[in-house]
Amino acid sequence: MQTPLLQVRNLSTKFQMGNEIWTIVDQINFDLYKGKTLAVVGESGCGKSMTALTLMGMLPQPPALQPTGTILYKEQNLLHLSEKEMRKIRGSNIAMIFQDPMSSLNPVFTIGDQLVEVAELHLNLFGDEAWQCAENALKAVGIANASQKLSAYPHQLSGGIKQRVMIAMALMCEPEILIADEPTTALDVTIQAQVLELFKTLQQERDLAILLITHDMGVVAEMAHEVMVMYTAQAIEKAQVKDLFDYPAHPYTLGLFQSLPSINNRKGPLLPIKGQVPSFRHIPSGCRFHPRCPFAMEKCRSGQVENFIINNQQNHTAKCWLHDQTEESLQKLPNLRLEP
Repeated sequence: MQTPLLQVRNLSTKFQMGNEIWTIVDQINFDLYKGKTLAVVGESGCGKSMTALTLMGMLPQPPALQPTGTILYKEQNLLHLSEKEMRKIRGSNIAMIFQDPMSSLNPVFTIGDQLVEVAELHLNLFGDEAWQCAENALKAVGIANASQKLSAYPHQLSGGIKQRVMIAMALMCEPEILIADEPTTALDVTIQAQVLELFKTLQQERDLAILLITHDMGVVAEMAHEVMVMYTAQAIEKAQVKDLFDYPAHPYTLGLFQSLPSINNRKGPLLPIKGQVPSFRHIPSGCRFHPRCPFAMEKCRSGQVENFIINNQQNHTAKCWLHDQTEESLQKLPNLRLEP
């Protein structure tokens, strides 16, 4: 059996705002494997990006408190490393692509200057060698006229090219793990497809482990091998991508699918998830989704919710009392299905 490249266990992150402490990442567990993509899905504000920034050690302290749990990479817990030690890993071994390339690229420096800085800091290359490395990085992500693009400023490039520049920058040091935070959100559909195809090609060529943060189920279907669904800082369902699409086992996951438009419009109007995502200041007791859940039972309103194994598959779990095999749950369970 393949050994995970990155193991995350019971990862929690808290923010202190005045006298209040908010949990923004709550007991998260997952593994990343070489050549595989784990997609993290959920509504805005559920903790997806905060999980990624915790992995990278990029949350400012304060307001963030020291994360707890384990992030095991090459037999060392990244949470125990100093900032100097993390700086050697960040970018070289674990790289991240942010959601908006325009805000990630410095507008007053050329693309070449910014790529050369990466070569100097992480690869110890200088002068012509650094510039050649930068040009090769642009070519590797399919940018035409790479030598000319090095002298361009970010505002002179299209959104798709800027995103490719960010991918080139992230991959210059040939990291083993790539974290991509909503990498196609600001792009049109055609460019989005090109960027996703580039990710798949680079993953095959370099055996990359990818953590893909998205809210787009189409991107999940296209890219992911495994999916983790998050809601209010918790992982509420995890499964192989086919299992999740065939049998969403948590009502929130079902709600995400039901709110998608149908290509043949058979199912009529969209079915949005009722209510709003609760703020981290007022997280409900019990199952955090129960105020919005059409299947909520009295036992959902208090206490800790267990992680149940779905259909005897160890790699498909859901944090939902509908799967506890009690009579009340078994009566409701048949309604937890996607309409054809």
